[in-house]
Amino acid sequence: MRNRKKYIDRKPHRMLVISLDAVGSRDLKFLETLPHFKELMKRAAICRKVKSVCPSLTYPAHTSIVTGKLPLHHGIINNLRLQPGRKNPDWFWQRRFVRGTTLYDEARKAGLTTAALLWPVTAGARITYNLPEIWANRPWENQFLVSILYGTPRYEMDLFRRYGHLLDGVNQPMLDNFVQSALLRTLRKYHPDLTLVHLTDVDTLRHDYGVNSEEAQKALIRHDLRLGETLGLLERMGEEKTTNIILLGDHYQKNVHQVVYPNYQIVQRGWAKEKDGRLTDWKVTAQNCDGACYIYVEDKKWIPEVAGWLKEWKRKPDSGIKTVYTRKQAWEKGADPKCAFLLEAKEGYYFKNGCQMPFQSASKGNGVHRGAHGYDPDAPGYETFFLAAGPDFQPGAQIDEMYLIDEGPIMARALGLELEDADGAVLNGFFRGPCVVG
Repeated sequence: MRNRKKYIDRKPHRMLVISLDAVGSRDLKFLETLPHFKELMKRAAICRKVKSVCPSLTYPAHTSIVTGKLPLHHGIINNLRLQPGRKNPDWFWQRRFVRGTTLYDEARKAGLTTAALLWPVTAGARITYNLPEIWANRPWENQFLVSILYGTPRYEMDLFRRYGHLLDGVNQPMLDNFVQSALLRTLRKYHPDLTLVHLTDVDTLRHDYGVNSEEAQKALIRHDLRLGETLGLLERMGEEKTTNIILLGDHYQKNVHQVVYPNYQIVQRGWAKEKDGRLTDWKVTAQNCDGACYIYVEDKKWIPEVAGWLKEWKRKPDSGIKTVYTRKQAWEKGADPKCAFLLEAKEGYYFKNGCQMPFQSASKGNGVHRGAHGYDPDAPGYETFFLAAGPDFQPGAQIDEMYLIDEGPIMARALGLELEDADGAVLNGFFRGPCVVG
């Protein structure tokens, strides 16, 4: 085991981490024309090309951010859990699914207070002020009670009482307006040492209308206004120059026009049965990751036959398959080692779990996305970004390229912490000077 470094010999500066879901490198040119982002950039260190993880989905990515690990190692290998018999599978909402430590765990051990607002995979986490992202996914469940059960009850009840009227389910921009109001109150009333906040306005609008849509651009403008409110509050509190502010993305998106349903093909080949839109008696099943798709095989003896089918299916123009990765290749990319295969979608295609039709074209109002993620993080133009401004970061520093798994170790260092067994690395170019003592 590596020698662990001591905590810094002073209390660390407060840190605010704002995740802008589905905001990528290609958005920076527009964001730099907006007043509050432009102002923050003047005193920030930045990497404009951050490679996400495989699969490049929200839950694997956000878990990699706070652990510094690949999905292979932290265990969150998808948004969805593998539940072929359910029409609406559960997501990896709970902290118990994460293997190893996290940034907020290490902060707690060091005596720091923490807050998380809709940060993925934090339900049930030991976070001081926790408003987790978790949904009522059973007919008998109530959204308010599920949130309270897995978060910090008194804190959440105060937020829902004050700002619950802003909500309209998970519809945007109402959801992010609620989260933004909750964030401002959290900073003003509770002063956490580490705050993690997840905003999904852009991600939702890109799914619904496309990557370069007018709706998505308006969502970017709303993010800039939210940033302005946050910076204004910190300034009024006298904490703007003593707070480390991190802005980051988790993945980008691509425009799509067709969704493919691999489980339809699996049912047609007799490897599973379909009942009311669900799989039963499956020997082979597909688990979507939007621009990627896991193929699971119950018995290894079926793998050669499944490999032959995938090779044959890939040749068809409407398959939507760009690449078929073997289990070993998926493992090498940091994805789930338990899969038999990992599919990569062609440009314009993505995968879903349904089994009642082979494919479906995107059209307004039919529930099919116009923008999707989950694609190969090494794809050109698919990068996201990482920006750090504050007393511990070097203004104007430019890092050419980095990985999402580097972000956790970098943030940990600024807090005087270390993430044990991280796959990522601390990039010293971000810092003004040493933050730890050896």
